[in-house]
Amino acid sequence: MTANLPLDGKYARLIKLLAEKGGAAVAFSGGVDSSFLCYAAHDALGDRAIAITVVSPMLPKSEIDCAGEVAAKIGIRHFLIEEDEIDEEVAANPKERCYFCKKIEFTSIMNEAKKHGVHTVLDGSNLDDPGDYRPGLKALEELEIYSPLRAAELGKAEIRELSRRFGLPTWDKPAFACLASRIPYGERIDREKLSRVEKAEETLRRAGFRQFRVRSHGDIARIEVAPEERRRFFDEKTLDSVSRELKALGFLYVAMELEGYLMGNMNRAVKA
Repeated sequence: MTANLPLDGKYARLIKLLAEKGGAAVAFSGGVDSSFLCYAAHDALGDRAIAITVVSPMLPKSEIDCAGEVAAKIGIRHFLIEEDEIDEEVAANPKERCYFCKKIEFTSIMNEAKKHGVHTVLDGSNLDDPGDYRPGLKALEELEIYSPLRAAELGKAEIRELSRRFGLPTWDKPAFACLASRIPYGERIDREKLSRVEKAEETLRRAGFRQFRVRSHGDIARIEVAPEERRRFFDEKTLDSVSRELKALGFLYVAMELEGYLMGNMNRAVKA
């Protein structure tokens, strides 16, 4: 057990676990966890570690660009898989959508990794992840994807702290999830909806917000921002500007979640 180890001890444990693999491919989204895992894998394995990013309509261009910049900073070899189509099981958007999506995505990553002589694929799920509704974890178990951050018993706050120590630009990056998570289960997903959400969230980023979501409920855009950022919306110019820009994207109504952003908000329907 590593739960009681100091942070340096946990990192040493992580490096040992990774080194034992001999070579590994990190499923790399550009987020906090997978960026840190890329750093650790490269630290433990050198050129025997690679990073693989699936480029799909689910991932905004800003995240793909970030992944490329972080990989270059770390020095890890980085490969892209272009996935232009949305699989029907994912497009139908059942409550198990994440399971189907992860199964498809990680199968592609495994196949790409094998082309480079790598047979172990890593994902960046951490010790805190199993608490929410995460059917994607079942897909990872079935594919025998290794989750070293969980094995080393590293939680999110610890990963951020280690990332800060190692100079990773993602150490304080806001939490992110694929764009499909903005659309309620049961409502069909298509490229147009995902693109509209991406553009709507870019509007909030330009307005200076850090942690946000734009949930798409048909013609309604439901904005979530971090609780501590809500007060910034109590400004007529901000309200009018955001409303105009989102309506120009095709939303008829623009609303705000009064309690603010909470990870997994769209899973309330499943839990209910």
